[in-house]
Amino acid sequence: MAVSKVGVVGGGLMGHGITQICAQAGWDVVMREVDDDKVAGCVGKIEKQLARAVEKGRMEADEAESVRGRIEATTDYGALADCDLVIEAITEDLGMKLEMWKEVDSIVKEEAYFATNTSSLAVIDQAASTSRPDRFLGLHFFNPAQVMPLLEVVQTVTTSDDALKVGFEVGEKLGKTMVHAKDKTGFIVNRLLVPYMLDAIRAYEEGVGSIEEIDVAMKAGANHPMGPLTLADFVGLDTLASIGSVMFDEYRERRFAAPPTLRKMVAAGWYGRKSGKGFYHYSGEKPVPTELGL
Repeated sequence: MAVSKVGVVGGGLMGHGITQICAQAGWDVVMREVDDDKVAGCVGKIEKQLARAVEKGRMEADEAESVRGRIEATTDYGALADCDLVIEAITEDLGMKLEMWKEVDSIVKEEAYFATNTSSLAVIDQAASTSRPDRFLGLHFFNPAQVMPLLEVVQTVTTSDDALKVGFEVGEKLGKTMVHAKDKTGFIVNRLLVPYMLDAIRAYEEGVGSIEEIDVAMKAGANHPMGPLTLADFVGLDTLASIGSVMFDEYRERRFAAPPTLRKMVAAGWYGRKSGKGFYHYSGEKPVPTELGL
């Protein structure tokens, strides 16, 4: 089945970006959020990104207007009914995702495909909660979806060849670099990246180097675009802790466990860039390392 209309459930950190790139690819997109304020926030972010693209010459004004015109933002699940593909991008909480799929599965046409953007949870747990596990797969985008080139196309034990093919066709139309990932917790990228960031936090705890020294060392020594503690702030320390917890529950290896410093920072509400404070303060002209008293 050719995809011509896409539904995106959730318009937050990942959802608004997925909505935007799908509309830019030429699809009609229905983005569903829980209330009018969140709908307005999602639309505002997309309009700001489109305006910036026009300002920088990456997009013509009429093209940006057409992209915006292909997006329907709503609080009504019913608007998803005739979508060919529905992508879930809500909070990384399995219980909430299962409740959402129960609602969506009863509304969306039988021949439609479902995909989750989960970064850590097993895809099969969501697929099995629907009436169409054979038409269910993972499409793991990276933040920001408008910029990051990778798409992990995740095949679970029930994913049919047709569904997997649809996943790769979607990625191709979006211009993504795709990898075929198995349904193993963390998939490919987070299986390697999360322990790296957690180890950087442990190195800081153990006095191996300061926040800045660790980041500078990995940038200059490994040619990484940003250091691991800057990256942790960018990902969100709460998100990092949550993903690490899921992976530790699955693998029971210390390298996936949240270090004490991370747990304390999350408890304090220091989530990184999105909260204005993490391993760095983000209130000034440039980030300044946080004094954590270690």
